[in-house]
Amino acid sequence: MQQSPIEHIVIAGGGTAGWMAAALLARFLPPPATAITLVESEEIGTIGVGEATVPLMCQFNGVLGLDEPDFVAQTQGTFKLGIEFRDWGTPGNVHFNGFGDYGDAIEGVSPHHYWLKLRSMGEAGPIEDWSMPYAAARRNRFAPPEAMAARGGEAAFYKYAYHFDAGLYARYLRRYAEARGVRRVEGRIEHVDTDEAGNVAALRLNGDRIVDGEFFVDCTGFRALLLGETLGVDFVDWSKWLPCDRAVTVGSARRDPLTPCTRSTAKSAGWQWRIPLQHRTGNGHVYASAFMSDDEATETLLAGVDGELLAEPRTVRFTTGHRRRFWEGNVVALGLAAGFMEPLESTAIQLIQTGLARLVELLPDRDLDPVIRDEYNRVTANEYARVRDFLIAHYCRSRRDEPMWRYCAAMEVPDELAHKLAVWEACGRVALLTEESYQEPSWASILLGNEILPRRWDPVVDQMAIDRLRGGLHQRREAIARVAERMPDHAAFVNAACKAPMAA
Repeated sequence: MQQSPIEHIVIAGGGTAGWMAAALLARFLPPPATAITLVESEEIGTIGVGEATVPLMCQFNGVLGLDEPDFVAQTQGTFKLGIEFRDWGTPGNVHFNGFGDYGDAIEGVSPHHYWLKLRSMGEAGPIEDWSMPYAAARRNRFAPPEAMAARGGEAAFYKYAYHFDAGLYARYLRRYAEARGVRRVEGRIEHVDTDEAGNVAALRLNGDRIVDGEFFVDCTGFRALLLGETLGVDFVDWSKWLPCDRAVTVGSARRDPLTPCTRSTAKSAGWQWRIPLQHRTGNGHVYASAFMSDDEATETLLAGVDGELLAEPRTVRFTTGHRRRFWEGNVVALGLAAGFMEPLESTAIQLIQTGLARLVELLPDRDLDPVIRDEYNRVTANEYARVRDFLIAHYCRSRRDEPMWRYCAAMEVPDELAHKLAVWEACGRVALLTEESYQEPSWASILLGNEILPRRWDPVVDQMAIDRLRGGLHQRREAIARVAERMPDHAAFVNAACKAPMAA
């Protein structure tokens, strides 16, 4: 058996996707054995598609060996325990998708089945009462779970993620990657050369410079210069299911309390986010331009901002979907070049991370075995479809009485999602498929939170004496509250452990 490893990887584009790629590739394919070059131009701005993340981000940083307090400080970050949803489903509704579950299975049955029975008897509060992340978030408290477990937190199983400045994170990873041998080339890509086989051979930059390579990572944003424009891979449009196609964003002055969660508030033709950082609050209004004008969208955003504006609002246009193939020839696309899901569940950086992990696992030799490429494309397409369905589930059973929401409630959803919803409504189970990013607790939080209720609970629930059921669940609720009350205030924890430098 003869190996012919790739000796030169070229990353086209910087930003979050490009520098995440450079950092991880340098970690597993350290130069000089594999040369890694990143080409970016300071003339071309980047789109910060997400300042909120999911717990997978902790793993990515851990693989790189990043020091968490330093990372949070240098990116003006805070901590995230989940997403608070306001006015989704119907105005006045509030629910929480936390980074944890509702407790261990009881007699092999998920806790939400027991909650359903108590609810039918008029004895259940919100299911979030059994969620450790929610208990902490509603009190504006945070500490890492290992710290609470060490202090005897019997209900301290939960995960967390981060809010951070995406531009600062890209700079942070640039320092990491360049320290490990990644070469950065400043320049604007003016042309892409291909060889006789149709693969990318080189990037031609302004100033008559050429950067050639054997394998290319396309991080050129929505344009998808390599995969889309050069290799002609078309785009699969999912806007019929996810009609929001624009976002207007603005930063505002920090306002306390510093909440350890992202807030998503439904509006008449979309929704508004609020992301608290150390130095500012990120705000954005995601909306469907078929149902709302840009001016009205901006007015809606500004009406919901709770601090002094730090800049002029900026509008970004997008189409939800993905490239039909994520890897073609000797090019793999990441980030916006691969596809985009509207930012409802902070999926953009997550999809960069999982794509990178898959690339490292399946990185080909110089022969570019098509079997490896096809497997990458198969798994990635499945992952995107599962994320798509989870996002659609937030919209498709809405009872809001506005044109966009009526459209979403009436639309025909993808077959896989229709099956999931049918199984859920029949028996309260989540029919998980392969490559699922969101597991049963997340689905349960969104479906129950939007009052999409099963017709029955698991029959095993009825075998438990009602007094035992009440007592056990009361004990869990009280244990969670005790742990949350022992946590430090979120802002106090950030100031003590990872306060950002004064200048930002």
